[in-house]
Amino acid sequence: MRILIADDHDLLRDTLVMFLEGQDDIEAQTAADLDAALKMVSGQDPFDLLLLDYNMPGMNGLSGLTKAMEYDGGQRVALMSGQATRDIAQKALDAGAAGFVPKTLPAKSMVNAIRFMAMGEQYAPLEFMTAPADEPKNELAEKLSPREFQVLRGLTEGKSNKEIARDLDIQEPTVKLHVKTLYRKIDASNRTQAALIAREAGLFADTLSDRFG
Repeated sequence: MRILIADDHDLLRDTLVMFLEGQDDIEAQTAADLDAALKMVSGQDPFDLLLLDYNMPGMNGLSGLTKAMEYDGGQRVALMSGQATRDIAQKALDAGAAGFVPKTLPAKSMVNAIRFMAMGEQYAPLEFMTAPADEPKNELAEKLSPREFQVLRGLTEGKSNKEIARDLDIQEPTVKLHVKTLYRKIDASNRTQAALIAREAGLFADTLSDRFG
């Protein structure tokens, strides 16, 4: 099994090669950018998989992926990235990529994913592709715990403590405690004031525009 790893970070390339070549049946080679990778494709025996860094020189976003996939009669190509969003990963998969691998993946899982893709399967970690989108970061949101943030959303939707408890699958007294705590953190004295403070901070814009106009 022959793998070509293209990334402009020497340490990452060397680390991946070390793990891959620790496997009996994997030969790994490296390149520092897309052009170098494609030259290697032309000048050597076929690779079972090209693993390309999304942000390295020459990629230009997903256009580099398409270029590599179509190169020299067609290649199996997968993306890896430490910054690409779930949307980018999904677009890569939809375009026919062999897979998407976050750089945060543990080494053993990375090796298994590379082997899986090289054998003809499509791979993307389920937890990455199904994770809920992060809420917008701002000063007010940073003051709250994740659960307090969820409770505040419920308040802006005009829900009672009982309804919020049901939505979050927690007890109503727990909701009351979170409400009391978040009031203190955002300096609110009641539900309406809390919702207005959230609006001024730019949180839950769609919900609040429906409620307050």
